[in-house]
Amino acid sequence: MTQDNNYEPPKVWKWDAASGGEWASINRPISGATHEADLQQGKHNLQLHSLGTPNGQKVTIMLEELLEAGVKEAEYDAYLINIGEGAQFSSGFVELNPNSKIPVLYDVEIGQRVFETSSILHYLAEKFGKFLPTDPAKRAEVMNWLFWSHGSAPFVGGGFGHFYFYAPEKIEYAIDRYTMETKRLLDVLDKQLANNKYIAGDEYTIADMGAWPWYGNLVLHNSYEASEFLQVDDYKNVQRWAKEILARPAVQRGRIVNKSGEGNLPERHDASDFDNL
Repeated sequence: MTQDNNYEPPKVWKWDAASGGEWASINRPISGATHEADLQQGKHNLQLHSLGTPNGQKVTIMLEELLEAGVKEAEYDAYLINIGEGAQFSSGFVELNPNSKIPVLYDVEIGQRVFETSSILHYLAEKFGKFLPTDPAKRAEVMNWLFWSHGSAPFVGGGFGHFYFYAPEKIEYAIDRYTMETKRLLDVLDKQLANNKYIAGDEYTIADMGAWPWYGNLVLHNSYEASEFLQVDDYKNVQRWAKEILARPAVQRGRIVNKSGEGNLPERHDASDFDNL
């Protein structure tokens, strides 16, 4: 491997707002609000502020699965947060999530904010008693895989996806490093699914909802235009699992919420909103 980048880190790093590609004007090394703006609030108890990225899809899929299962109390309002315009740094959003990352959920009934996708999935599973086994051993296995996907996603999106697709320049070392890790993670999942219908066993759970938006989209929808590069067709068990989950009506609905463009639903306030697409 050759490497043309002769960059030498300085003794003290200094932020250069002009570097960093298309996100240079948004990203910064400090936290907190950049502007005053209240979040909208709809009629339902559950208020979601998100964007239809893989992380955002986790929660909308969970909410739609709860509704599909007959849990009427899981009705929700979903408002789009345009991270490209820095909406995640509004005072209203930062109040609910100091980390300024989508998604964030607000439970009006008890005045509870919930951020981090795995925390939201777990919160909803506990609140409504769905998609999380009560048997201690099965429950532990679900949590194992839920946090596996939570920890592995940054390698896939923030690592591989960033350097292969989004970075302003192609850095061979970085692409090789994160490609190797992404393929290793796909292999971990493929081997787990060789002997299990779903990630944590025979039951469809929040472990699948946490992993599918990253790995399902990666192998089925040419994420980062990298299907051939990653040879995703080689992961037969992941392919089978991804297609079976995509066939679920709740997944088909959840994956288009808080997304712009034809066939998507930027905001969601009622089940009938899908009928107008």
